[in-house]
Amino acid sequence: MEVKLMKGKVALVTGASRGIGRATARMLAAEGAAVAVNYFQSEIAAIALVEEIMTAGGRAMAVKADVRDGEQVRSMVSAVEKGLGPIDLLVSNASIGFPVKPLTQFSWEEFEAKLVGELKSMFFCCQAVLPGMIERRSGNIIAISSTLSRRPSPGFIAHSTAKSGLDAFVRSLAEEVGPFGIRVNVVAPGLTLTDATAWLPEEHKAMVADYAPLKRVGLPEDVAGAVVAVASDHSRFITGCYIPVSGGLLML
Repeated sequence: MEVKLMKGKVALVTGASRGIGRATARMLAAEGAAVAVNYFQSEIAAIALVEEIMTAGGRAMAVKADVRDGEQVRSMVSAVEKGLGPIDLLVSNASIGFPVKPLTQFSWEEFEAKLVGELKSMFFCCQAVLPGMIERRSGNIIAISSTLSRRPSPGFIAHSTAKSGLDAFVRSLAEEVGPFGIRVNVVAPGLTLTDATAWLPEEHKAMVADYAPLKRVGLPEDVAGAVVAVASDHSRFITGCYIPVSGGLLML
């Protein structure tokens, strides 16, 4: 008999209407989790994913919220708890946009929007789900970071800085909530083929693939697989970790 790694669990995936978030929500559902698909603008895509999961026999719901807004996040979490049950897993994946350019061309407002937006989304989502997790003395939080937080690239200074802050947040929170049986980890994708990276030149993608020991760039399902692995009880003694998913391009 097939054993589903997330059977009986309730997962909230932010930014789940496309890319890595979509693949993660789909894989969590396939492994038995009831999944809340958060979206901000892509309602049609979110509803389509929910319908796909339910057609396959799973449980899912779409929930709209700008995760940079504390009130919207609290309402979202309340709706998920009423619709699916207490949240066992938060996957903080929502993408905060940023310009790719040298620091000398940034305005402070552009830089601040990425830095603050990234940390706001994690701050508000964690604050909303943690009381229930602490009460149950069980829970799991996974932040989607980037290998650029450890290995920067020209033009990505806002992204690298914001994700470095996210990584530090995770380590501190893991220390804080570990005594309550709650695990907090980072999954850090390398270059992954999504609509967010479609603008990159094909020669750049080919160069990255050539440098990687596994000789390709990532797919959303590669990152989703790492999230499911870390979220499952097989990883129950892993917390505060930074796990790169880069085909070996970043080795720690």
